[in-house]
Amino acid sequence: MKFEDYRISDEIKKSLDKLGFRKPTDIQFKAIPPIMRGEDVLAIAQTGTGKTAAFAIPILDHLQFSKNRKREDGIKCVVMVPTRELAIQITEVFEEIGRGTRVKTFCVYGGVEQGPQIAKLQDGIDILVATPGRLFDLVSQGYIQLHRVEVLVLDEADHMLDLGFIHDIRQLITKLPRNRQTLFFSATIDEKIKELAYSLVNKPVRIQISPKDRVSKNVDHSVMYVEMDDKRFFLERIVNQNPDKKILVFVRTKVRAERVLAAMERVGIEALSIHGGKEQKDRLDVMKKFKKGDVKLLIATDVSARGIDIPNVDYVINYDLPEQPENYVHRVGRTGRGTAKGIAVSFCAPEEKPILDEIQQYLTKEIKTIEVEAEDYEATIDFSAAAKYDWKALMKEAEQDEKEIKAAKSKKARAKAKKKK
Repeated sequence: MKFEDYRISDEIKKSLDKLGFRKPTDIQFKAIPPIMRGEDVLAIAQTGTGKTAAFAIPILDHLQFSKNRKREDGIKCVVMVPTRELAIQITEVFEEIGRGTRVKTFCVYGGVEQGPQIAKLQDGIDILVATPGRLFDLVSQGYIQLHRVEVLVLDEADHMLDLGFIHDIRQLITKLPRNRQTLFFSATIDEKIKELAYSLVNKPVRIQISPKDRVSKNVDHSVMYVEMDDKRFFLERIVNQNPDKKILVFVRTKVRAERVLAAMERVGIEALSIHGGKEQKDRLDVMKKFKKGDVKLLIATDVSARGIDIPNVDYVINYDLPEQPENYVHRVGRTGRGTAKGIAVSFCAPEEKPILDEIQQYLTKEIKTIEVEAEDYEATIDFSAAAKYDWKALMKEAEQDEKEIKAAKSKKARAKAKKKK
């Protein structure tokens, strides 16, 4: 079945065609019909499966022709997401697919001044994409009215629970009409997720897209055993061997992100970093530059792994292995998207071996190992610009020491000569 065969508006079909959407993905094929019928949906699907379009297409189609569509009545659809980056991305998807529909989408999130967001809300919108914290704040202050909401979407619900948004979500639900459609999307399912999901949905259509291999077949993923202090040399080598490739590097903390960034800059490699410690304006600027390809190397924490669609990422490097095994899947899923091929390489230090074992257990299979010969390992370090940088630094230190020793000897000699006099 193709999108042109669906009973959706010509405006949406035209936008889908421009975007290159011809046939629905598995999640779109299974989710669009029940959503169009107005049923609640509980969907378990990995990031990268096309689930944003799975709910955006029928929602836009419904609101375009809704008899109750009066903007002054209030927001008709709320999409809750865990992160600012995901809120922006989903808003872009709604805007692209709904370009010819007159349906207005806007997003709100924390980390920025709320004044401009409030001004935009007062102009009137149809679809609101929001992070729970900022949404809760604006509802509490009376700037957002939820009494006319017809559709509620919770996307990446498992990640929202991980970030501690459960209280905000439950509070917000009390402000929504009982007679609404609820669409619940999550990458994983456990007891906590089930409890939340079934407290929100009513007789849902349950959809589960569970490929046998958790990592896309389009991704060639492997592990390389590297000492913790030597990882920077191997990252430098991969970057230099692939100067035209877009490379996304994942580290465990924002401090590590800045250290790796500094290490790359010392050897003349241009890079950017993104993490929760950066201002929202700076994060948006970084994402824009990396998406456009102005800078080819981006060093990130897991804030950028979940649900973020960065086009044409050739390599994903797990500089640090993720402590949560499922984050491995989300990270390597940033490459090999759609029909594109991708490469993911993980650096594993000896102290990270237990984490690797957990990841392999989660994947139910071993990750292919890249064998590095001792000579090749040493050569990677010896021929690094960092090694040269360190050698020069040592030479300077040695020269300084020599000067200080000479100065000390000279001073001692003068003191002796003075005594003799």
